[in-house]
Amino acid sequence: MLMDFTRGDTTGLRIPAHAEALRAVGEDFLTEAFRHFGSLSPDNAVQRITRFENCPGGSTGQKLLLSVEYLQPEPGLHTDLFVKFSRDFSDPVRDNRGKYEMEGEVRFAEISRLPGFPINVPAAYFADYHHESHTGLLITQKITYGVNGIEPHRPKCMDHEISEPLVYYREIIKALARIAAAHKSGRLSRDIATQFPFDAKVAAAADPIPFDAQQLKDYVAQYADFVVRCRHLMPANITAPAFIARLDREIQSFLEHEAEIKLFLQSNPDLIALCHWNANIDNNWFWRDASGAICCGLIDWGRVGQMNLAFSIWGSLSGAPLELWDHHLQELLTLFTTELALHGGPKLDIAELHLHLMLYIALMAVSYFIASPSRILLRLPEVARAADVRDPVFKTNETARNQLHMCAIAMNLWDRHDFGALLKDLLAR
Repeated sequence: MLMDFTRGDTTGLRIPAHAEALRAVGEDFLTEAFRHFGSLSPDNAVQRITRFENCPGGSTGQKLLLSVEYLQPEPGLHTDLFVKFSRDFSDPVRDNRGKYEMEGEVRFAEISRLPGFPINVPAAYFADYHHESHTGLLITQKITYGVNGIEPHRPKCMDHEISEPLVYYREIIKALARIAAAHKSGRLSRDIATQFPFDAKVAAAADPIPFDAQQLKDYVAQYADFVVRCRHLMPANITAPAFIARLDREIQSFLEHEAEIKLFLQSNPDLIALCHWNANIDNNWFWRDASGAICCGLIDWGRVGQMNLAFSIWGSLSGAPLELWDHHLQELLTLFTTELALHGGPKLDIAELHLHLMLYIALMAVSYFIASPSRILLRLPEVARAADVRDPVFKTNETARNQLHMCAIAMNLWDRHDFGALLKDLLAR
């Protein structure tokens, strides 16, 4: 049902729920909202909206690009803004999928304005949410990719177009460690536990494997058929019959012991912290400082909350090149733990972090990526005719490209890090 306005839980303001409602209240609402949020001084105002443009893309919520003129231009006031609604009343699938995610994002926008915030995020101009209707509004600085020293946007699973991907991922990893450390050291808001509650039992029960034993056998058979047709698109080790036979055996053990694995993944408080859930390269922006070093900022904080830090690391590296996983994973985990401790967080054991990461990826493989071949073929039936993973056809369908890449990463890790043995060791503890 279409809703035009709702009352924000935090500010108490009457906030528009969609683009046309915002257009109707325009400059008056923006002025009141920005003043109330503290992003605009009381004697200043939004004088005129000069751009009001739909922004397609993303998996949740309606989005807009706004440009505004202020009564009094001030240093640090951005005129190009990004608007995100939690709802998309024109698309029931997008509306239902994402309307719950913004509540945490709004709370994060509020704390991101605190002095000394440890990482770069888009400047927040207004954020509020109505919990009962899952209706919210977030307005931030627009990141102007490819302008004023900011590098072009980097799409996910396309890192072959970057000369040195590892340099970028080091910066992402350091940013994730710094935000987690700020939480664990108490340098963020004192009521993080209230704003972003965490319950280990609830977390362990979330996102259950949606398949039964027979369905998993069927999906392994589909995977086996897919790699025969698309052998040239995947690492040789995960197309081998011996690996597929092992996968068929071991995948059932992960289904059988799902509850034990998930409880283990929530068992170490040092590994639970506020962090970004999906800090892949496409949810960052990059620029170079005066010395020429790469710097990064993180966007799209949907589903932000307290989580196992291994989850956040997977969310940032799942689209990274296979070569990075095969040759630089230990380096990146060491960088993460070093940065976390350096900024006041706990000193993590790298071997334990690695175990958590591998077990989490195993669960992702069982609950999601084992079904990737069917999703790829649905979205890109001609996939087998692609010359390789750099074929231009993968630019035509982001979902198929991402599914192929992440499925290959997960299965390659299953093989090289012996997920079956890791599970046996865990159960033997």
